[in-house]
Amino acid sequence: MTDMHKSFKTDCAQASTVYFTKEISPASLIKLYQKLGRPAQGRVAAKLSTGEAGNENYLKPALIKDLVQSVKATIVECNTAYAGARNTTDAHRQLIKDHGFAAIAPVDIMDSDGVEHLPVKGGTHLKEDIVGDHVKNYDFMMVLTHFKGHPMGGFGGALKNIAIGVASSDGKANIHTAGAMQTQGWQTAEDGRFMKLTGPDHDAFIESMAEAAKSVSDFFGEGEKMLYISVMNNMSVDCDCVSHPAEVDMKDIGVLASLNPVALDQACVDLVYEAPDGHSLIERIESRNGERILEHAEKIGFGDRRYRLVCID
Repeated sequence: MTDMHKSFKTDCAQASTVYFTKEISPASLIKLYQKLGRPAQGRVAAKLSTGEAGNENYLKPALIKDLVQSVKATIVECNTAYAGARNTTDAHRQLIKDHGFAAIAPVDIMDSDGVEHLPVKGGTHLKEDIVGDHVKNYDFMMVLTHFKGHPMGGFGGALKNIAIGVASSDGKANIHTAGAMQTQGWQTAEDGRFMKLTGPDHDAFIESMAEAAKSVSDFFGEGEKMLYISVMNNMSVDCDCVSHPAEVDMKDIGVLASLNPVALDQACVDLVYEAPDGHSLIERIESRNGERILEHAEKIGFGDRRYRLVCID
């Protein structure tokens, strides 16, 4: 643990519960889902990253299939704002099929027909979050996250999954520019892997992700119609959106679940700091000021970073 990091694990009864298992399997995902005690009912959206072309680190269909099918969920995604295999609906659908997700459940590109503007309550940077219009078609959102590093955010957890992941193409630009929506302020790498923000400061982008995530939670009954499961495997310093990610250099840790995404992300970060082989990911988190998303989420009233880790093994 470095001087920049503080663990938020506690025995306090009022802290959010984060369930944990070392077993990474279809059965363990279902067991954690049942532990949460919040049935996914109605029209259920399963939000996950289906991975960029060339990336093999994303959550595999075989791992999530039983859980997704048990709640009759539709896998949902939105198009990207950068060059690649997911920046148009047709190309995105093809890649999802190529990665095997269309074979296990219905798939919906939520911004394929337009956008919805969700209000951001209490935000510093954003007044609205621009998401895929189809979000209105769902009663409940199950957030399945592959926890890993990220070139700009430091790490990609549950908050990023519902912030950047639920945002439309324009919504992604809106978050990255902290509400400025100046798409000309983006620079695309030659291989189309990522975009570099040239407008607002970096911390404003990190904080905007927290604000966008809160707007999605507010939409789903202030989080009462959401649950979160995060898998810590195949961890690289790069995210699933990078077509040629850095090599995986950490051993798999396990699966975590909570009704509080802020506590869940904090627990995942803490486990990285506790891991003997977490050096590369720690450097990525600290160099990008990654934990600021958790600080800001807590500041705007979106979850508490304190948590009780309950191992179910």
